Formats: sequence, structure tokens, C-alpha cells
Amino acid sequence: MTDTHRLTQLGEKAETPASPEAAVLETVPFAQGDGPPAIVRFTCPEFTSLCPVTGQPDFAHIVIDYAPDRLLVESKSLKLFLTAFRNHGAFHEECTVMIGRRFAEAAKPLWLRIGGYWYPRGGIPIDVFWQTGTPPEGAWLPETGVAPYRGRG
Repeated sequence: MTDTHRLTQLGEKAETPASPEAAVLETVPFAQGDGPPAIVRFTCPEFTSLCPVTGQPDFAHIVIDYAPDRLLVESKSLKLFLTAFRNHGAFHEECTVMIGRRFAEAAKPLWLRIGGYWYPRGGIPIDVFWQTGTPPEGAWLPETGVAPYRGRG
């Protein structure tokens, strides 16, 4: 979807999708204009999914940075997509990369990176990083703001 009048979730009551695969990432038009590419950041410090083996909850701090081309991901649809992982069983790496790929597929950005900073299970934190290529020239790429693990909080 590219027209704001065609959004189906924003401004409407929307149920949590049954699965990440069933979730719809909606987009809206973006006109960059002149100058270096914009970088847009979404941060989800309370992401949850389920361990595919034990069914126990896993927690992560997700940071998505992207340089939009012609489309922006609408934030409510992103929230619903991310919430759909709460009952989804997958390993940390699979969840992080799946989010990045679905986001890139929907928005077709100039560039995207995702960092999944997973809280420890069994004493080992797992951080997962994925990106679509080289960042655009001239873009300002701030640090993610998530410190290496020393007891997150």
C-alpha cells in the first residue's frame, strides 16, 4: 500500500496478527527531496518471541535503521508485526533476519540494517546483525545506542 487513504490499520482497531507471516507491513509515500539520504530509526526495546524448543519467552532490544527511497513503513503496522512474534517460536537469528527481510521487502529502502540485541538465556547473550548492503554515501549513521552486554537495563 502506498496511499495513506488505503491504510487499513492506522486509526482503526486492529487485532494482533496470528503470526508474523500473517502480519501486513503497510507503507506510506516518502519524498526525500535534495541532499543526503535520510536515515529513519525504529527502536523496540521490549521485543519478545518464544524459544522454538522450550516455548519459554525470549527478549530483545531491536533497532532498525533504514534509508527510505519512496516508501516509509507505517509505525502502527510495524508494531503489530513485531507483536505477532510474541507467540512465534524461532531462534534469535531467525527472528532478527526475518524482521529485516520483511521490512526491506515492504519498503524497498535504499539501505537497511537491523540489530537484534537479545537478553541472555543460559548465561549467553546473542546479538544478531543484518543489512541489505552498503550505506548510502553522505548519510549520517548514528550508533545504535545499545551498549555491549554488561547487564542490560
